[in-house]
Amino acid sequence: MNDQTLSAAASGSFAIGGDMPVNRLGFGAMQLTGPGVWGDPQDPEEAVRVLRRAVELGVTLIDTADSYGPFVADLLIKKALHPYKDNLVIATKAGLTRSGPNDWRPVGRPEYLRQQAELNLRHLGLERIDLFQLHRIDAKVPLEEQIGELALLQKEGKIRHIGLSEVSVDQLQAAEKVAKIASVQNLYNLAKRDSEPVLQYAEKNGIAFIPWFPLATGALAKEGGPLEGMSARLGYKPSQLALAWLLKRSPAMLPIPGTSKTAHLEENIAAAGVQLSEEDFAALTQAV
Repeated sequence: MNDQTLSAAASGSFAIGGDMPVNRLGFGAMQLTGPGVWGDPQDPEEAVRVLRRAVELGVTLIDTADSYGPFVADLLIKKALHPYKDNLVIATKAGLTRSGPNDWRPVGRPEYLRQQAELNLRHLGLERIDLFQLHRIDAKVPLEEQIGELALLQKEGKIRHIGLSEVSVDQLQAAEKVAKIASVQNLYNLAKRDSEPVLQYAEKNGIAFIPWFPLATGALAKEGGPLEGMSARLGYKPSQLALAWLLKRSPAMLPIPGTSKTAHLEENIAAAGVQLSEEDFAALTQAV
């Protein structure tokens, strides 16, 4: 597959917030950091190559967070891609603090979210964040205060669109009473579909649904697993089938598979061109 046919554009497009079109197959930057999503990657130069190659191959949505590293992913994105192409949307998140590898703690105090927004702007080299997502709702702070601060930042021109992560339909609707919500990022993949009600709500209301951990095929992808036969028959890797299934599942779906290797990136991008038949889609759906 050459660069003419290997393109994220084959995944189709979605307008986040109704006015910010992106190719639906994006890139998640979490894996560009060290072990436990902490510190620098083992090969920083390869991380830069991955980011540049992603954009070459038509990726127009890159998802990051201040907590990745912390700030390691943001700084790599700036190093690799700044000044940014006009059509490139960089989505970031704030609301999880880090005290070490694999340690994540929600903090949603308004002054903290404002501080992190300013740091995201600085580290990414942006004047406005296209999509700023509340990484987790902090149960210790009223939701109205958390979303209200993001709405204030939006009014000040520092944020274009507001998103949420790991929320229920009730929480999403509560947030919508304070501000317009353009996206929701929940755990969702072929093997884990607990967020189906949120996906259905998002699709019905024109909200982008960004499934994190999109390649958690787990037992599905193992030797002798339910994807092995279809993978051999169709000539695609299990991970490509998992991404193709997500893209076909909903027009509001924006998968953001991440990797620290260029070869794996190209493999993921190739999934944009996989056309699943209705029969194969149904077989994948029923594989779990």
